[in-house]
Amino acid sequence: MNKAVSNSALKSWWLAFRPKTLSVSLAPVLVGSALAWHESRTFLWLPALVALLAAMLIQVGTNLHNDVKDHERGADTPERLGPSRATASGWLSAGQVKRAVALCFGAAVLLGVYLVWHGGWLILLVGLFSVAAGLAYTGGPRPIAYSATGELFVWLFFGVVAVMGSYFLQTFHFAWAAFVIACMVGFFAAAVIVVNNTRDLASDRKVGKNTLAVRVGLGWSRVEYTLLMAVPFLLLPLLGLQLNAPVWLPLLAVPWALLLVRRFCREAPGPGHNRLLAQTAQLQLLFSILLSAGLIL
Repeated sequence: MNKAVSNSALKSWWLAFRPKTLSVSLAPVLVGSALAWHESRTFLWLPALVALLAAMLIQVGTNLHNDVKDHERGADTPERLGPSRATASGWLSAGQVKRAVALCFGAAVLLGVYLVWHGGWLILLVGLFSVAAGLAYTGGPRPIAYSATGELFVWLFFGVVAVMGSYFLQTFHFAWAAFVIACMVGFFAAAVIVVNNTRDLASDRKVGKNTLAVRVGLGWSRVEYTLLMAVPFLLLPLLGLQLNAPVWLPLLAVPWALLLVRRFCREAPGPGHNRLLAQTAQLQLLFSILLSAGLIL
């Protein structure tokens, strides 16, 4: 009996972490480090590993904070079409989740001490802004997740900041190629948010959660998703002009991207979007793996 309870608790925590999208933290570190290897043929494994762990802790902390804050704000209603939330479902208490949030962000800060020692004051600013943004996503008087800026937030922190930060930790400088790659990765991350917000469009509107999907409606959300999925591939020629590497390898993922866009544009918002959300995150990871493979060849 105790073992069964323990397994149930572990499963509750695991689902609260939202494991199907945790690759959104992995992809930026992967491509940022691969670009650094392409330039210098050196790889600093410890900064890369610590940066990855810190990024994942911030993402998990943000997810848990979102879980408890949405519950407290009354946004997780029975009409919500997404996966069950730990706090709203009663799997975990609000106090437990809040303590886990503090633990995640606290651990990320501790890891950040090493990254600051390694990378300097610029990494300190990146870390502080990342933690603050994670808390502000669903916290404070004007949460990011309750506004039309969710996609911008994700593009910035899970694209530009994460990729360029990972690149900087390897090279101690910035490059235009890193910015282009950061935009690519960030656009896919933003597409994940589009799926999430489009799925919850009707329930979010009722509780006053004015996401971009709520503001522009279903039709324009489909246009937005299509553009976010297409632009990373369209940027590959620009990247090819800057780098002497087979950066065309991600084109192998185009058929899957087209399939996901087709499904998103044809399916009505519903539980099917949960699988589409996970697959959009998986496409981002596949794109990043193929691009990284081209960079390290």
